[in-house]
Amino acid sequence: MDQAPPPSPLDASPGGERIVHAVVMGVSGCGKSTVGALLAQALHCEFVEGDALHPAHNVEKMAAGQPLTDEDRAGWLRSIAARLADAHAQRRSLVVSCSALKRRYRDVLRSGAPDLRFVFLHGQPALLAQRMALRTGHYMPASLLDSQLATLEPPGPDEHAIALEFSLPPQELAARAAAALGIGGTASAAPAAATRNAT
Repeated sequence: MDQAPPPSPLDASPGGERIVHAVVMGVSGCGKSTVGALLAQALHCEFVEGDALHPAHNVEKMAAGQPLTDEDRAGWLRSIAARLADAHAQRRSLVVSCSALKRRYRDVLRSGAPDLRFVFLHGQPALLAQRMALRTGHYMPASLLDSQLATLEPPGPDEHAIALEFSLPPQELAARAAAALGIGGTASAAPAAATRNAT
């Protein structure tokens, strides 16, 4: 049976630019915040750091090394979906970083923007652990990586995700994602701190 095509983006914003709604996803340490910010820069649109929308309870729980449950994530995912819904209704592009580990989580996000595309950053767990051990200033401890990897449900073929190996340089990842989304443009270099603290 043939797969359905990927969701079609809205034709254009009021200014004539193509409208894109994208979530850069993956486990902690894959670089989704850095790549998401660079992709938004290439698309000339707003970037939303999904981790910043976590309620205080979730942050405290993760900082204590406790994995989040589906119930913990429910309100957070709805908050991100609401941001996507606003962008969709206002016909403006938006890039969000979000782990989006399970298909049902991604379904919640898609409820906000039916044309939503996912950029899935994946790669070797050993490199993830190395990155998490080196980064500073983030509440997510490296001890939660195994839990995230166990929870991860990679996007299925019918989800039409853009899968990229996260060991590539962030600028290249953003450029490849933009090309796959049908958008040209080059992102400027990411600040060293942003790359070091990639999530």
